[in-house]
Amino acid sequence: MKKKLILHITAISMIWIALAVCSCSKKNDPITPPKTVDTTVKGVTYNYSSLADSLQNTTYSAFISANGNYYIQNNAGNTNFNYWPNAHMLDVLTDAYLRTQSVVYSQRMKTLLNGIKITNGGGYPNEFYDDMGWLANASLRDYTITHDADYLNVAQQLYTEIKGGSNTIAGGGIAWQRSQLYYKNIPSTGNATILAARFYELQNKPEDLALAKSLYNWMKNNLVNPTSGVVLDGINRNQDGQVDNWIFTYNQGLFIGSAVELYNITKDPMYLQDAIRTANNEIADPNLTVNGILKNEGQGDGGLFKGVVVRYLTLLVELSDLDATNKAKYANFLQMNAESLSAKGISRPSMMISPDWTKLPSGSTDLTTQLSGVMMIEAAAKLKTEGKIQ
Repeated sequence: MKKKLILHITAISMIWIALAVCSCSKKNDPITPPKTVDTTVKGVTYNYSSLADSLQNTTYSAFISANGNYYIQNNAGNTNFNYWPNAHMLDVLTDAYLRTQSVVYSQRMKTLLNGIKITNGGGYPNEFYDDMGWLANASLRDYTITHDADYLNVAQQLYTEIKGGSNTIAGGGIAWQRSQLYYKNIPSTGNATILAARFYELQNKPEDLALAKSLYNWMKNNLVNPTSGVVLDGINRNQDGQVDNWIFTYNQGLFIGSAVELYNITKDPMYLQDAIRTANNEIADPNLTVNGILKNEGQGDGGLFKGVVVRYLTLLVELSDLDATNKAKYANFLQMNAESLSAKGISRPSMMISPDWTKLPSGSTDLTTQLSGVMMIEAAAKLKTEGKIQ
């Protein structure tokens, strides 16, 4: 995660990265949807389950480390271990396990859980609260599926660590990293909100629900535009109380996911309306979506951003209480992205995925970029099986 330190050390360096991935904006007004350009291929039947199988197999063969403990940085010889993509790799393997019920995937899940510990110096905690949040949520998800106590133990250990990032600086929230406790952002706080809500669902402890509500309210009051629903990145990075007006797809996803989790628990319609407002902005805001396709946020960390919003927008589509109009709208958006990626964004026969889901990849492919695409196709396979997309 050294690259994340570099990305966030100074305002100048972060602005450079934001420009590089075309994701920085100060526009917070309600968005008028642009004219949609059809980026799909007509007359094609999309077998997302089969495509997901192919992508899972090639992702494993291209990115698994020589010792089998983790997944490497890219397919061009960089064997670095990066914590947060490996946490998402656990989620992606879980997607395949749920779809196929194959022991191949359950074994890979457990091997990766153990391998992260080995590769991370013999333990699961690290410097970044958002990193730990990604792995904690993936592990808790796996516990609910497998009932293997090892997953629960990891999630509980990391949950304890994450709660240590909570303080009253900037009004609340969860810090981004241990050495920067004054800087609060959506990646850390959104993950913690979802985790606290899911622990409440599992264990029914009132303090977990109270934490989830508190963190959610902090995000909504500090980093979400009440009119447009756009979710900004963070606050107080330079200890000046200022908000970073950076607009990334994964922040939208985390807020949507937090709202869905709290709605599931409380049935308070406020949470559902919040999710709808942010989702409506996500699919129309040109800072996030271009001609109906989630924007290219580059490789590196940005390569993984789209996968996060896909995961949580899918959960919103699957919510039984979501009205039919919005359900169809978001499902169609996800279908359009899956079709464009399937037809235009995957190189064959390598099955490597582009950061731009309207163009073939060129050069090397980062694990982060590959994972977003696999998440999209796994989501499409699930939604098609459920009859929510064609």
